[in-house]
Amino acid sequence: MTNPQGPPNEGRPTWSRPGDQGPFGQPPTERPTERMPAGDPSQGPPAPAPGQQPGRTDQLGAPHAPRQRPPYTPPPNPPTAPPERVGGANEDPAGRKRKRRFLRDPLSILLVCIIVFALLLGGLVGAELYARHVADTKVAEAVACEVRDKATASFGVTPLMLWQLATKHFTNISVSTAGNQIRDAKGMKIAIDIKDVQLKSSANSKGTIGSLDATITWTAEGIKQTVQNSIPVLGPFVTNSVTTHPKDGTIEMKGMLDNITAKPIVQGKGLQLQIQTFNALGFTMPKESVQSTLDNFTTKLTQNYPLGIHADNVQVTDTGVVSKFSTQNATIPNGSGGGQDPCFANL
Repeated sequence: MTNPQGPPNEGRPTWSRPGDQGPFGQPPTERPTERMPAGDPSQGPPAPAPGQQPGRTDQLGAPHAPRQRPPYTPPPNPPTAPPERVGGANEDPAGRKRKRRFLRDPLSILLVCIIVFALLLGGLVGAELYARHVADTKVAEAVACEVRDKATASFGVTPLMLWQLATKHFTNISVSTAGNQIRDAKGMKIAIDIKDVQLKSSANSKGTIGSLDATITWTAEGIKQTVQNSIPVLGPFVTNSVTTHPKDGTIEMKGMLDNITAKPIVQGKGLQLQIQTFNALGFTMPKESVQSTLDNFTTKLTQNYPLGIHADNVQVTDTGVVSKFSTQNATIPNGSGGGQDPCFANL
């Protein structure tokens, strides 16, 4: 068989040209980075077999065409962790709902207010008790130093001690001693009621006392011990018993050598044992001499009290002698410097 006659093929028909050709007559390669096969770079691709449908093939462009590279894309940043919630990272929604419901509940709010009020009240009570303890201790120490005996002090219930400390105005103070002695007077006990104390420090004083009333009780046994101690060696011979007579207001002191009946009276700022009868056994002693000795004895025991305290009255009872002392608008000693009372230094 022979080929039909016709004009020679001048070129490849349009319908047989592969699609998607580039401007240089060849299709763009889909793999621009594919390595070029070994061989002659000028050799073109092999022609397709007869009857084979031309398709997309990996062809190289013109030898002098520049290679195109895809644009550089930076790698994406790693995802950041969400910030942790302070104090509630592990808290479930149900817990938050319970908190909101608790804060909105009127009964819960009332309970919180009661707790806060109780804490404040407890702190106030604690501060009040501590302030009272400190104030009681200071006053008791001052009185104990003055009388040379144990003493206890207490302030009035109202107003509050914190308020009194803030204003430095103390309305009512009570002081009492153990009853062992007042200075050298054995068996003597004092109960003091102090009112209207104003603390205001100055060069010579720490303040003023509006009024001070004291009740001093002196037992018959205490009188006997005091007289015996005041007369060394001969004390037990002079007085070995003391008997009180409330009806006539006298006391009788009996000894092996004498028998004295005296009446307690107010003399000056203190007390005096005024001799009513005096009998000495076996010898004669002037009454005036005995009276002078008793005056010196009682003056030392019942006068020269601080704050201007003086005797007001005295009474004889079945158990001893009870006397009233007082002072008004007294100046509290500074407690330091010459002539000051050291017992008031820590007030």
